[in-house]
Amino acid sequence: MPYIFTNVKVLVVDDNQPMINLTKSILQTFGVGQIFTALNGEDAIKKYKETNPDIIIADWMMKPINGIDMTKKIRSDDQSINPYVPVILMTGFSEKKRVFEARDAGVTEFLVKPFNARDLYRRLVQIIERPRQFVRSDDFFGPDRRRIKGDHYNGAKKRYDDYGEEQISNVDLMLKERND
Repeated sequence: MPYIFTNVKVLVVDDNQPMINLTKSILQTFGVGQIFTALNGEDAIKKYKETNPDIIIADWMMKPINGIDMTKKIRSDDQSINPYVPVILMTGFSEKKRVFEARDAGVTEFLVKPFNARDLYRRLVQIIERPRQFVRSDDFFGPDRRRIKGDHYNGAKKRYDDYGEEQISNVDLMLKERND
């Protein structure tokens, strides 16, 4: 199903002007209404505060502030106008540890360079059709890092939601005993 993006504002961040131009051109093809650009994470944070984009598409490797640090700042800054804004991180590095690092920084989607219009469109559709709940803990704020949902887990049950009402009192006893 094609989407209408005329009311969508996107901020594209990359220190490579040809990559900005390419990404902007693809977004225009999709019909994105407003596209803002920045040449690094520092400029992007300023533009983000000025424009309040619906989506940010940023490169990883930039100076003085890279895409990871930019995402962390947007997610954690008290002055952030929308810490829930989806962030698509573009990078030429696709190793598993890089993907995990991006995920753990609060990145919403990961887009490996070189990419084509279909790849970018799929990330936008993912954000629309399968938005992830946000999680806040002592050391993380961002989209839920767990993507796989379902009954695939066969380990010990540790949440109240895993038990019926009649079992909750037993769980309370078990937790009390464990904490004593």
